[in-house]
Amino acid sequence: MNRRAFLGAAGIGIANMAQAQSTGKSVQTPVLDIGYEETGSPQGFPVVLLHGFPDDVHAFDQVAPPLAKAGYRVLVPYLRGFGPTRFRDASAPRVAEQAALGQDLIDFADALGIQQMALAGYDWGGRSAAIAAALHPERVRAMVIMGGYTVQDVFAPPQPAPPEAERELWYQWYFNTERGRAGLAANRRNLCKLLWQTWSPGWHFTDEEYNRTAPSFDNPDFVDVVIHSYRHRYGNAPGEQRFQAMEHELAKHAKIAAPSILLYGARDPLVRPSSDVTPAERAVFPALVARRVIPGAGHFLPREKPEAVSAALLELLKTTP
Repeated sequence: MNRRAFLGAAGIGIANMAQAQSTGKSVQTPVLDIGYEETGSPQGFPVVLLHGFPDDVHAFDQVAPPLAKAGYRVLVPYLRGFGPTRFRDASAPRVAEQAALGQDLIDFADALGIQQMALAGYDWGGRSAAIAAALHPERVRAMVIMGGYTVQDVFAPPQPAPPEAERELWYQWYFNTERGRAGLAANRRNLCKLLWQTWSPGWHFTDEEYNRTAPSFDNPDFVDVVIHSYRHRYGNAPGEQRFQAMEHELAKHAKIAAPSILLYGARDPLVRPSSDVTPAERAVFPALVARRVIPGAGHFLPREKPEAVSAALLELLKTTP
């Protein structure tokens, strides 16, 4: 190959690589400027991937490519309080009750003109996806939920869990104190790294991997949003009045009509999944397609076993109209 032909071929290769890479964008909703990553065909069916706490869009770095390659439009937004997502009004309450997270997802889709989508999420992202699917069933074609059904009844008195489960939730009790708020503000990167280590005991991530995500915790609203989330669910912080009706609907254990696959990390200490489908799961997922416990994985399933997540989504998308 001569020099000119070589350079031409190299240029085409670089252009193709650039097209395949994600692009950082933002979109304005009534409350937020939401930062997000996008890959795949702009004309493809939309698939929205939703990260949890403490994490960001990089959780899906290895999940998105197979979906984009299959022709889907893959969108990965930063949740409120994370990364470049910002509140539009400086005086807006920095809340993160579950209803707000679910509404953020619908607002995000509305802002992009998306009428129907597929969803996958874990932790906060899984809750957001479940809420959107439960309250807006016509908007969700299929969904993959990691970690099970986590929609909460915020009006019922909290019930104690077994001692070993309560021990794993120490961070929630910590965040319900002013010492916890101060500790999160002062030590956010070290504290979040500790949660990565303890929630996925078999996952040996590198400092480089963690450091790609850690800047998202420097968002100026991160502390307020996290603290509100963990206080509101236990009745220790008020929610927004505009979400009262939505919270009452969610308290009824709203069902998810979309065809769904449940994924669990076998070593997730926050969930401790049973080996078989439970009656409670059957009740809230009437269109359950499959339930899988992934060996060796902990809480950060899209990072630890990304192929399990992308394969589940592709399975649903190929079999649902």
